[in-house]
Amino acid sequence: MSNNVDGPAALVQSVDRAIAVLELLAGQGESGITEIAGQLGVHKSTASRLVSVLEGRGLVEQLGQRGKYVIGFGMVRLAGAAIARMDLASIGQGICQALADRLGETVNIAVLDDDVAINVTQARGGAAISAQNWIGQRTPLHATSSGKVLLAHADAGHRARILGAPLAAYTRNTVTDPVALAAELDLVPANGYATTFEELELGLHAVAVPVGTAPMAAISASGPAFRLPRRRVPEIVGELKAAATELSSLLGWSVRAS
Repeated sequence: MSNNVDGPAALVQSVDRAIAVLELLAGQGESGITEIAGQLGVHKSTASRLVSVLEGRGLVEQLGQRGKYVIGFGMVRLAGAAIARMDLASIGQGICQALADRLGETVNIAVLDDDVAINVTQARGGAAISAQNWIGQRTPLHATSSGKVLLAHADAGHRARILGAPLAAYTRNTVTDPVALAAELDLVPANGYATTFEELELGLHAVAVPVGTAPMAAISASGPAFRLPRRRVPEIVGELKAAATELSSLLGWSVRAS
């Protein structure tokens, strides 16, 4: 019984101590195991295990044979990802607003976050006064246009994992058959865009295109079915691609060929 109770608490304590090690090295520049143990108030063997795990992840590294540890390049990678997302949101806001004003619809930028798409910025056009605020929302990959773009370009393992899990039905139009969804996703790279017609919400249509060659994000326009009918898709795709190219250029990302 005590193991079941102490296990989660011990895990949380280990995570807290690992973060403390990173903060210590960030503040002091370099430290040895003895110094780290003293600062954390733990035995040297505990400090050594913590540092070993962090070193295995590339988050800290040893300075030659001196026995001193410093922040590793793995932290640079994590920081870079966070900065890129912040840049995407801040730089993308102006582009989204200009596009929303031209289209009269809501424009969002979303990024892949494991099994969902997260919207990092949004702008509303003059006609979209009642649009929902999607910023920070975790939306399903299979039922959103941005999600389909991101999933279509995800690695094979990631895509197989999503298609292999039950696909929730949000409306009667949601594509829940993995074979049908896979066929639709296969067309996205060639077409350069993805669509959803009342698949997340009844009455809501959306179109999205990739941003960058990976792609690292997707930009979408969404609106009510009566204002964003299927016949508007070519017009909206053209506008979205132009915005995606501009955003990619400003961020220094590789630009997709049209």
